[in-house]
Amino acid sequence: MSALTRRRFAELLAAGGPLAVFAEAAFAESDLERLLRPSRRPPPFHEGENYWSEIREQFFLPEDLAFFNAANLCPAPIPVVEALLERTRRLDRDPSPQVKGELQQERELVRQKLAAYLRVSPEEIVITRNTSEANNLVSSGLDLGPGDEVVIFSDNHPSNHAAWREKARRFGFSVKVVEQVNPHPGADYYLEAFSRAMTSRTRVVAFTHVTNTAGDLLPAKELCALAREKGALSLVDGAQSFGVLDVDLSDMQPDFYTGSAHKWPCGPREAGLLYVNRQVHDRIYPTIVSLYGGAVGISRVLEAMGQRDEPAMIAFGAAIDFQLEIGRAAVEKRAYELRNAAVEELRRIPGVKLWSHPDPARSGAVVTFLPGNLDPRKLAEALYREHGIVLAARGGEDRPGLRLSPHLYNLHAEVERTVAALRRYLSTGL
Repeated sequence: MSALTRRRFAELLAAGGPLAVFAEAAFAESDLERLLRPSRRPPPFHEGENYWSEIREQFFLPEDLAFFNAANLCPAPIPVVEALLERTRRLDRDPSPQVKGELQQERELVRQKLAAYLRVSPEEIVITRNTSEANNLVSSGLDLGPGDEVVIFSDNHPSNHAAWREKARRFGFSVKVVEQVNPHPGADYYLEAFSRAMTSRTRVVAFTHVTNTAGDLLPAKELCALAREKGALSLVDGAQSFGVLDVDLSDMQPDFYTGSAHKWPCGPREAGLLYVNRQVHDRIYPTIVSLYGGAVGISRVLEAMGQRDEPAMIAFGAAIDFQLEIGRAAVEKRAYELRNAAVEELRRIPGVKLWSHPDPARSGAVVTFLPGNLDPRKLAEALYREHGIVLAARGGEDRPGLRLSPHLYNLHAEVERTVAALRRYLSTGL
């Protein structure tokens, strides 16, 4: 590493705090060169694998790492890392009220970007730390008690499932569960199942847009309309749709929608969002009361959580910019293209059982499958250690196996390499 590079890198680290994650040992020299070079923007979109290879160059992912775990955590592209570094460095060099105020103004620009991205108003956007916090702001902030009922989906994330049960024990309302069916039985089945579960006592319907287990896609717009028709509020957990599907909340019309920056948007950790439909602003109360709320709408109340990490929130906006330069339709199309390729190849491997529905109309960009008689956790470890392939392992009795969730930084060659490795292990064992 040259003296100049060391000097510039030392300047980046001078801020301390969150920048400790960028310690020198964490970067290869090529990574430093990419980080310290003038910022590059995504190239103009064009069809073909060469374009997505150029997009991949915007990430620190090494060539020999096939990372298929977007449903859990995505890498951030270089422009997002740059935004985080620059704002953190600026704040730690001058943590004055003036600089803090400037960063808070940038936070409001991010709110505007998020609102435009979801086709709603800035007054309806709360910037949270992640989907879990956003879901809990809803379940803790609604005035529910004995005699009230909440209908949830059995395949919800714990923050939209266990959280409701815990609060039901505390506040006295009841929880009814609509069970998931595998394979996905179709949108009409779930509309009927939720309708049967609802009664005159139902106050909230809380479900996951795309499940993190098998990628099942629920009919969100129709379920929100059903809840509205029956006088109930709707909460849509968008952790697996925000940043990959072209979500239009003005069309879906939920009362609440939640998402994280660190998953499909490829943003920073500990940034997320809560959408609160302006029609129900008076129905939700703050569960944290402090200072430094947002400047407009419901964020004045629900975002007042004390000191926040504005650099991360601003980097969230950089992630939205990155996706918009590629194009939301192009991002969704690419994720499904890779997902469909993986499904077709996996269906050809003897012994593999798909838990995810092969029909894209019933699934998000998530593919979960049982790899024959192989232990999923041991197989995931072997794939990573021996082949540089990252898949998520699912144990237990509920659709155990491996989960493959591709995104815009992945290539078809990586899908092919993964399928070849799986064929080998299923043939020879671990």
